[in-house]
Amino acid sequence: MLGFAKKLFGSSNDRKVKDFMSRVQKINAMEAKYAALSDDELRMMTDHFKDRVAGGESLDKIMNEAFAVAREASKRVLGQRQYDVQLTGGMILHDGGISEMRTGEGKTLVAIAPAYLNALTGKGVHVITVNDYLARRDAEWMGRVYRFLGLEVGVIVNGLSQGQRQAAYAADITYGTNNEFGFDYLRDNLVYDRREMVQRPHHFAIVDEVDSILIDEARTPLIISGPTEDRSDLYITVDAIVKELIQDKATYDLDEKQRQALLSEEGSERMEQMMTERGLLAEDTTDLYDAANVSLVHHTNQALRANTLYQKDKDYIIKAGEIVLIDEFTGRMMSGRRLSEGLHQAIEAKEGVKILPENQTLASVTIQNYFRLYEKLSGMTGTAATESQEFMDIYKMDVLEVPTHRPIQRIDHDDEIFRTEAEKNQAIAKLIAERHVAGQPILVGTVSIEKSETLSRLLDTFEYKVEVSRTLKKEFEGKAKDAEKLGDAAYDIKYETKFKGVPHSVLNARQHEQEAYIVADAGLPGAVTIATNMAGRGTDIQLGGNLEMRMQKWRQDLRNMAQEITPEMEVAEEARLKADIAVQKEASLAAGGLFVLGTERHESRRIDNQLRGRTGRQGDPGTSKFFLSCEDDLLRIFAGDRLDAIMRQFGVAEGEAISHPWLNRAVETAQKRVETRNYDIRKNLLKYDDVVNDQRKAVFEQRQEFMDSEDLSELVGEFRNDVISDLVEKHMPPKAYAEQWDIVGLDEKVRSTLGLELPLADWAAEEGVSNEEIEERIVEAADARAAERLELVGAQQTRNVEKQFMLQMIDMQWREHLVHLDHLRGVIGLRGYGQRDPLNEYKTEAFNLFETLLYELRHNVTRWLMTVEFRFQDAAPPPLEMPEFQEIHLNPGTGENEMANPSAQNPEGQVTGDDRARLPVDLLPVGWERTPRNSDCPCGSGRKFKHCHGALV
Repeated sequence: MLGFAKKLFGSSNDRKVKDFMSRVQKINAMEAKYAALSDDELRMMTDHFKDRVAGGESLDKIMNEAFAVAREASKRVLGQRQYDVQLTGGMILHDGGISEMRTGEGKTLVAIAPAYLNALTGKGVHVITVNDYLARRDAEWMGRVYRFLGLEVGVIVNGLSQGQRQAAYAADITYGTNNEFGFDYLRDNLVYDRREMVQRPHHFAIVDEVDSILIDEARTPLIISGPTEDRSDLYITVDAIVKELIQDKATYDLDEKQRQALLSEEGSERMEQMMTERGLLAEDTTDLYDAANVSLVHHTNQALRANTLYQKDKDYIIKAGEIVLIDEFTGRMMSGRRLSEGLHQAIEAKEGVKILPENQTLASVTIQNYFRLYEKLSGMTGTAATESQEFMDIYKMDVLEVPTHRPIQRIDHDDEIFRTEAEKNQAIAKLIAERHVAGQPILVGTVSIEKSETLSRLLDTFEYKVEVSRTLKKEFEGKAKDAEKLGDAAYDIKYETKFKGVPHSVLNARQHEQEAYIVADAGLPGAVTIATNMAGRGTDIQLGGNLEMRMQKWRQDLRNMAQEITPEMEVAEEARLKADIAVQKEASLAAGGLFVLGTERHESRRIDNQLRGRTGRQGDPGTSKFFLSCEDDLLRIFAGDRLDAIMRQFGVAEGEAISHPWLNRAVETAQKRVETRNYDIRKNLLKYDDVVNDQRKAVFEQRQEFMDSEDLSELVGEFRNDVISDLVEKHMPPKAYAEQWDIVGLDEKVRSTLGLELPLADWAAEEGVSNEEIEERIVEAADARAAERLELVGAQQTRNVEKQFMLQMIDMQWREHLVHLDHLRGVIGLRGYGQRDPLNEYKTEAFNLFETLLYELRHNVTRWLMTVEFRFQDAAPPPLEMPEFQEIHLNPGTGENEMANPSAQNPEGQVTGDDRARLPVDLLPVGWERTPRNSDCPCGSGRKFKHCHGALV
């Protein structure tokens, strides 16, 4: 019945898309009107729309006209007219939904109209891409249309100065990567002057490859951290012990599904013994798991993971003496990204490269909670339907599938499964050679650098036979005597000849710089391209070649030869290339279009679909097929033994494969299991971060209030009164008798916190005196002292110092709070063994910690402002080297932190974040500047000077 109703009325998706399509017809009806306008008249429509919006007219009401203007502009500037389905996709974006459009349907062009429409409000539009290359390319390419219409375009990438970032965010439309936007948000909440902030309020965002960014990347948060003490010797020592220990596999347990490695009972005993022999355990302890040795346990676990779970050339490579991580989803090098919690240092110790110090969290936010800051969020991708429920649950975005402009002609074959990886690789090489000889372009997708290079080496030495046919008569042309013998006959001779090596290109992290050119040539006849994950590559594979990329390469070659390029030369070269591409395209089409060959199933169906989507663009023919083996990670972990047993039972010979739709479904089931686990990780991460999110918002809003305020004296006074109330309540409880009051303790606290010498004992001895009266007297004395200090220091100096102290203290307390929460997250799961819900326990503990944060903030600010003695002199010159921030985004494949390169974010070395927070030495209390860095801080916090007030100068 449901199926009949669906056929009769269409699915929900069909009905919604049909509604958008009806609006497209209205836009089409306006096309002639706007085509008749001059360039200046068309540009003036932008001001006309802005006036209407400023007058209160809604964007929905002017959408049809704005879309028609944007399409006309793209026709004139780019020579590309948006198809009806592209306008439909644009409407979905404006509506705050996700437009699922297949690869090759022109998603980049789809974003023009909704970005233009929403930029008319003047509040800014953010277009988020997956990498810097795409951000630059799209900002330049699509920016031509926006600038033609009178809008400003900015781009946010690595290496911009603060001023450049501010200018880019002030533009009407800003392009950039998700990490850049997220880290700028965090950095904005570490500055000490609102003029140094770069972002505006979050208005509207269009997320390209929305599934990669909001799903894959969202399993881990964005973190900004600062350096801690250097502990290189400890990493090296622990690594040596672990390497010796893991020679015996009985000493540890490995769980590849969860990517965990833990010492077994035997391993713990041996580790304890080896550490005791080397004198690593804390004094007076012999137990590795004693509280005093918790740091050693942590380093041991990280060294174990580094040596058992992380593989060179798969999870990371060594480049210029540094460990460079590899993105599991794109296969790219993530230069500057580092794993956190000592894991990256453990890998550096394992590989014997220079060990850089760990970092402490200064600020963090999840991808989910960052993007939920936007008033309206939308996205586009070729593969979102499998995650539609998650998009709705977390981001409140509906996924709509937009039909293709032309019918799809791609043929998707069933998977072929081999017993071993070696057999699979031989079959892959044979098929590649066949397709290459037939002149069909083939794209080979691998899941790691290691496997792409293994296949590349195999193709270099692979021997294959090619059948050659020739007509004998041609051999005798021009030789009259011999030709007479043949008469009019022509003899076809067919024979086989052997070839060794299949010419091919390899696209992985090592070839990152050339990736655009390699992908652009992947559609040439007989081209063989081996790619490590094609998700988010961003460059279209066009049969016959990519005109734009070939023109770029031509220009670059001439520039390298210092040759001048004239407009006439450009026109001639473009005409030549167009003719060549047309011939090459016909040859590729005749051979069957692009053949996509997957060498392994990814853990996510979306990544496989993205690879498949590279062929069959715009109605072109194409083919896709996946080759698997029982030794592949996905099958080995989830179904390898069972499949291997089935193949043995049915007597599958060596080199033979089995193929059946049932097997496809079995593989899909395994992928769904992994996807479900990853969704649980993301959901769990969000649940815990939601607990902190309200606290984060409160702290960030409070900081901004501090920065905006010119006079914080009223708030300082409230803090002072609250502190006095806390002290009196603690030492003179409301319902306690006078003889139970702790006057000595109160006197000590009043002296250390408020700097006051008061006759508290005499006051308490007065007959009938109440704690409220004593509190009032302390408040009066404190107010008088504050007034004296104001007179002494001066109003303006006092206001400046108060503002700096408030910002300093709230940052210091927030950082400590984040450290406490990190530690709490690490152990809260154990409470599940006590039949208590870890999430509820985390909520309770986090709330208590936040209450402590507020309490300590009031007390620390009050103690500083009431007790420090100021002396003002010329500020000392700044240190030559300022400590830098590290930006971290956890590796979505492993769930571990990846740290961004701070120098890339701050290339000009301008003062940022913590450095701006530092007080000049002359604002320290007298004598404190001579405190040794490793001594206890004179403020009485219990921390070392270098981690307390010594960190502020």
